[in-house]
Amino acid sequence: MNSGKTVLVPVEALRTFVREVFVGVGTEPKNAQICADVLIASDLRGIESHGVSRLKMYYDWIKKGIISPAVRFEVVRDGPTTAVVDAHTSLGHPIAHRAMNLAIAKARQYGLGAVAVRNSSHYGIAGYYARMAAEEGMIGFSFTNARPSVAPTFGAEPMLGTNPIAFACPTDEDFPFLFDAATSITQRGKIEVLAREKKPTPQGWVVDRNGQLSTDTQEILRGIPKELFALLPIGGAGEEMGGHKGYGLATMVEILCAGLSSGAFLWALSGMEKDGTPRPHRLAHFFLALSVEHFVPLEEFRLTLGGLLRELRNAAKSPGEERIYTAGEKGHAREQRIRGEGVPVSPSLQAEIRSIRAELGLTGHGFPF
Repeated sequence: MNSGKTVLVPVEALRTFVREVFVGVGTEPKNAQICADVLIASDLRGIESHGVSRLKMYYDWIKKGIISPAVRFEVVRDGPTTAVVDAHTSLGHPIAHRAMNLAIAKARQYGLGAVAVRNSSHYGIAGYYARMAAEEGMIGFSFTNARPSVAPTFGAEPMLGTNPIAFACPTDEDFPFLFDAATSITQRGKIEVLAREKKPTPQGWVVDRNGQLSTDTQEILRGIPKELFALLPIGGAGEEMGGHKGYGLATMVEILCAGLSSGAFLWALSGMEKDGTPRPHRLAHFFLALSVEHFVPLEEFRLTLGGLLRELRNAAKSPGEERIYTAGEKGHAREQRIRGEGVPVSPSLQAEIRSIRAELGLTGHGFPF
């Protein structure tokens, strides 16, 4: 039955279902739990493009053999403060979780820990892993390259991934400072959300092969796999509004991830053979943890950061604006609200959940659809 409207599903019921789906396709329970936690964390923070709406994508990739549900974490090079990991096309979420934990352990002992990963897969929101470090009283960075979808400045061909940058650190408030953003104006997941809502793509997000701006959401989604459209880097087309800065940041992420892991890059991440046959994406990640205590006392750092953020929020506001936010504040507020109300599940996502539930024979979650 299709309710025809978005419904709210209790957080823990949805988390349990997602975990059971990953177990159902061959993932160990502890790794399935990490996958569920990452997807739910995305929905809690209002990042629907990377939340449970992506569950069917992972489910299909595992069934097609693009991702291995059996997680292999092989440290191929190890040092006091650094490591390189081969993920052997495993699920990205538990690989990234373990890699950041390794970086945190090294930072706890030596002040800094850096881990590069190759041959991995999509790991969800980058901010989840940066936040892991912040919760340990550290500064955390998380980067990943991705399948080509973004045009270089003055280009019209998708070459770079959305290549996000995430940075998190503790403060004296109830939540960390948490910056998590793609180096493109948007990402495919947000265009997929627009498609489900039957809305046009904002002008300035996407260009076609002639370098012309496009807003037809359905046409864009059909054309992206055929390389007919490309997302634009932060700043947009050309250099006038700083598009070259977003392009440079995306390339920096590619260097940190692929360069330091000897991993795949650019079109080698496409997930397709030349004849169109699906293949593993072989993404690369990079994680960095810095121990605050190796620089200054943690409580002193928390106070400094709290003062800095509050001073920013108290700056003079533009006419008509009620307040200024700092990174992580809106996500924290959404998380508190969604924990109480439940996760919004659209009609199209309900249909996907029903389909997966039927295929795996899962019951008893009490969903209202």
